[in-house]
Amino acid sequence: MTTTRATSVQIACEDGIHLSGHLWSTPGPNAGLVIINPATGVRADYYHRYAQFLTDHGFSALTYDYRGIGASRPASLRGCGYKWRDWGMLDFAAALAFAQRAAPSTKLLCVGHSIGGYLAGLAPNAASLARLLTVGAQYAFWPDYAAHKRLGLVAKWHIAMPALTALCGYFPGKKLGWLEDLPKGVAYEWSFRGALMEHTHPPHERPEILHRFSAVTAPILAITLSDDEFATLPAIKRTLAYYTGASKSAVMLHPADFGHEKIGHFGLFHARHKNDFWPATLKWLQGGANPWPHRAVPL
Repeated sequence: MTTTRATSVQIACEDGIHLSGHLWSTPGPNAGLVIINPATGVRADYYHRYAQFLTDHGFSALTYDYRGIGASRPASLRGCGYKWRDWGMLDFAAALAFAQRAAPSTKLLCVGHSIGGYLAGLAPNAASLARLLTVGAQYAFWPDYAAHKRLGLVAKWHIAMPALTALCGYFPGKKLGWLEDLPKGVAYEWSFRGALMEHTHPPHERPEILHRFSAVTAPILAITLSDDEFATLPAIKRTLAYYTGASKSAVMLHPADFGHEKIGHFGLFHARHKNDFWPATLKWLQGGANPWPHRAVPL
């Protein structure tokens, strides 16, 4: 396997916030630049091995931490004012603009994990994407959670999280061993999300937000797992419905497809999948071929 080196980069957002990231270069011809959008409360370095894998197979990649997370965390989360929507409207928009400048003649692709697959549509420049691969993409509307896990998830993320956030001024997820710490605005948007994502935004912003999603014409392959308690089929359908201008397909994979009993919402980017799931994603990224047509689900 070829070894490549990641370069540390700073990504400037429109509002003056700077995000920390890494630009991963491929040694040979460049098949495209893949921006990797993390899940909520997951550091970008969790995806570094996947980024390395992509560079070994002809892609360059950009990994980055959203504002308030990992290397993009400020000295104090209390009072920072960051919101969940900022990760798409400002952070992903800045990452996409950075990628365009870094590789002006290269097609731009996105791999979005969990919220990272949803928030791509919030960026005003998302129409420049050539292809989108989402993994467990949804925006945490609690009735969509898996029925057998719903009560526990609601208690954890929609009762305990906002209560602890109100007490601490931010969500202390790391101390609890749940996720990374979250800014108050991020935690509250998750906790109080309704059925219509546009209602998270002020009324005067809603038409523009819906337009941004509809402007995305990149083909989308949405992946979920049968044991993903967050990204159930209703959850991914709810998210994909906003991408009205894109051709969309979805698959529901099973842990047994990869020789496991459980994988869950976060597992597919673990290095144990570098010989099964990761190579399969190349088929979509390279040529738009669904690697799992036998697992297709209707939308």
